[in-house]
Amino acid sequence: MSRLQYATDIRLIRVMCTGRIDLSLILRAFTNGADGVFIIGCRLGECNYTTHGNFSALNKVLLCKKVLEHVGLNPDRLSIEFMSSGEGILFAETMNNFVKKVKEIGPLGVIENIDKREFNSRLCTATKRVPYIKTVYKEKLAARPANPAEYDSFYSLEGVEKLLNEAVSYYIEPAKCQACMICMRKCPVDAISGGRNLVHIIDQEKCIKCGTCFESCPTRFTAIRKIITDSVPPPPSEEARIIVRKTKDS
Repeated sequence: MSRLQYATDIRLIRVMCTGRIDLSLILRAFTNGADGVFIIGCRLGECNYTTHGNFSALNKVLLCKKVLEHVGLNPDRLSIEFMSSGEGILFAETMNNFVKKVKEIGPLGVIENIDKREFNSRLCTATKRVPYIKTVYKEKLAARPANPAEYDSFYSLEGVEKLLNEAVSYYIEPAKCQACMICMRKCPVDAISGGRNLVHIIDQEKCIKCGTCFESCPTRFTAIRKIITDSVPPPPSEEARIIVRKTKDS
């Protein structure tokens, strides 16, 4: 209504709440060639809901900046600001300032001197580790860092690099698996194959390291083992996967 002008380089994507923005969505934008990602939400402490999604978004942005730094991209390519829907002038000014800053940084990967295929590969690897990162930082992602002075040190680059460099895997012990199919049903990416009376196996290429299978395996079986750094044992042969049940007659 005020005919305020802001840079046309920005593509607006509306969401119900900034809390709906996931780390993987931010990384996907950079994978698709975006030179910068800018997130705008309601002012902190003024959320209409008890979920306080704007704090969730702030946490994800602070964490994602460290992920970008690990990948080799300038973390200033990602930014977040908070304002009300009635602050049109501030919105236009903030948009223009962000576009100006991104243009000064330069095209994605150029100023960082990274080959496009290389940083896409790094981004894909980081995106695949997002569920594992969110599991490790679950409590911290739910925190509410209201003091801007805490932002830079809230997540450490060393901690994020450790998570991304760790070769975390999950392996189903053939001798302990009872083919209950609980982990297979709960796997969000269908990375577990198996069936009735058939030892389950995890496809390591499909696995996103979320730990859902590890948490869902009944404690009386404890068939799933978390492996860090060490190599994953090869899956059992088709014949060895068959579970022979004892009957009353036998």
